[in-house]
Amino acid sequence: MKQIAIIGPTASGKTGLSIDMAHKTNSIILSLDSLSVYKEIDIASAKPTKIERGDIVHFGIDEVYPNETFDVMQFLDCYSKACNFAKQNNQNLIIVGGTGFYLKILLEGMSVGVDSKEPMDISVKEAYKVLLNLDPIYMQKIKENDKYRIEKAYMIYKHSNLSPTEFFIQNPKVPIAPDLKIFEIMWETEALRERIKQRTKQMIDQGVIDEVIQLEKKYTRFPNCMSTIGIIESLEYLDGKISKDQLEEKISVHTSQLAKRQRTFNRGQFNDKQTKNIITSLNSDILKYFSI
Repeated sequence: MKQIAIIGPTASGKTGLSIDMAHKTNSIILSLDSLSVYKEIDIASAKPTKIERGDIVHFGIDEVYPNETFDVMQFLDCYSKACNFAKQNNQNLIIVGGTGFYLKILLEGMSVGVDSKEPMDISVKEAYKVLLNLDPIYMQKIKENDKYRIEKAYMIYKHSNLSPTEFFIQNPKVPIAPDLKIFEIMWETEALRERIKQRTKQMIDQGVIDEVIQLEKKYTRFPNCMSTIGIIESLEYLDGKISKDQLEEKISVHTSQLAKRQRTFNRGQFNDKQTKNIITSLNSDILKYFSI
């Protein structure tokens, strides 16, 4: 089994390229998209339709309902299932999407922490002071109000009697897919912005507002996914706060801002990758890699 990842900013054409490549390379697909995991969020997530997917087996799509959680451990479970399926059926695996954090975990592995749900025996403020004195270099990365990371670091110290730095030296990350080949689609800023505008218009024409009405009716506004791009702006429109033209503009602007953050993350985190701004050229590179 060979496996690759196709990355790039939102609206760059990753989905279409991955499906085309899957047909040509006998591959299945694992989605790397934090919104496509939700059932019933079809238009706002821009997930490939069942017709577009055809007979290509997909993992990481429609995994949970909007009122359920999905985290990195569940993603890793999807990855494991996808790998097992591909191996059993003598196929390859294409990982595609814009959630770079999940891809980083596959390449580098996860830090092993201390699995403990017991409450801390001191306050977060006191724990921060203890850790700052114990391990000042490690604590430079953690802000005083970062309750989650302070608790995690303190529990490591309490249960191992080691500073966080010492603990992670003794328990290094283990890469899950260290040899994963990465192909990146890159567009000029203006060209990508135009693609985003076109996709936003298509999203509205396809009925994203009606989709959000149904989601709110069934799940309320409380689930985290109800605060994502495309949904949060549609709720503003339904509240009468913005016009339909403003809705389209806001979704486009927010999506462009997301694309910028994705480009920055990919540039900073993934050094060993093949980047092309012409999809047909990237297409040839991928085919070449699978034929080796």
